[in-house]
Amino acid sequence: MKGPGAQMRLLPPIAAVMLIAMGMTVGSCKEDNPIATANVDAEKMPTMLTRNVETLISDSGVVRYRIKTPLWYVYDEAEEPYWHFPAGLNLDKFDNFFRREAEVRADSATYFKDKQLWRLDGNVNISNVMNEKFLTEQLFWNQRQRKLYSDSFIHIETSDKVLEGYGFDSNEQLTRYSIRKVSGIFPANAFKRKDSIQ
Repeated sequence: MKGPGAQMRLLPPIAAVMLIAMGMTVGSCKEDNPIATANVDAEKMPTMLTRNVETLISDSGVVRYRIKTPLWYVYDEAEEPYWHFPAGLNLDKFDNFFRREAEVRADSATYFKDKQLWRLDGNVNISNVMNEKFLTEQLFWNQRQRKLYSDSFIHIETSDKVLEGYGFDSNEQLTRYSIRKVSGIFPANAFKRKDSIQ
């Protein structure tokens, strides 16, 4: 039979185990706190990223646009929600009969959803139904007001002339437009000969 001294020697290890178990139990009763928290900047962190996109966009049940892009970021949680196309954008605009009204190509683009406003940047190249070409470095397209405009240099090629200048305003179809500050008007054939020499 073991004496009282043997029982006393066992008490400290048992007490230690019990105290550890109680500490774990008490700790688990506390409110659940997340392991890690992070402050996410909604202006810089996209809610969606899509690669190699080709999609059709409808308005009132009618297909109006076709978008092709290698990279599409969606920032729906930003203060001003927007889409960003940093690797370029190809956009075709269609009429009510799915005929192409305009082709838009840009090095990058941003679409501000609430304003229904596109900002096209880089080498912006647009053509209309009359096969006129519009080249600029930045162009804004306000879908709500149905107009396009730019404060940058603009180069327009029509069937019989080339127009150049600074600042540009147009209707959405690019059939009625004006250059705010014209810097040159050239006959189309003379301009082409000049290009072929260089």
